[in-house]
Amino acid sequence: MRNLDFTPLYRSAIGFDRLFNQMEKNVSNTNAGYPPYNIEQQDENHYRITMAVAGFAEEQLDITQQQNKLIVRGTREATQDERQYLYQGIAERDFERKFQLADYVKVIGAGMENGLLHIDLEREIPEEQKPRKIAINGSRLLENEEQ
Repeated sequence: MRNLDFTPLYRSAIGFDRLFNQMEKNVSNTNAGYPPYNIEQQDENHYRITMAVAGFAEEQLDITQQQNKLIVRGTREATQDERQYLYQGIAERDFERKFQLADYVKVIGAGMENGLLHIDLEREIPEEQKPRKIAINGSRLLENEEQ
């Protein structure tokens, strides 16, 4: 795996150090690739994470959002019967996958279909953070402040 150097970005982007630190952390922690997943952007403010969780029932999965972190866990109960596999290509292990979410991104729903877990996310920007037009005429601003 190659190392990424974010030094040029540190020189020209102010206040993004938390983002760069998170990117460096994510590059070094690949989560071993299990279970496989897709992240799709459906439009400007809607996303969907799809995870292949074959063999897990809904009650064995746990989805938690803590601030800007989404944690998906799969826990299987220990089985008593000892199977003797000639080949075992289907993973039967617990997992925990973490996703770092941007500010104002929240989980709006989740569902399972054909062994795939779909987690829908939405970016909901507060009104005070949305762009607004500013009048160039300063007298209009003064009139509004007096009211």
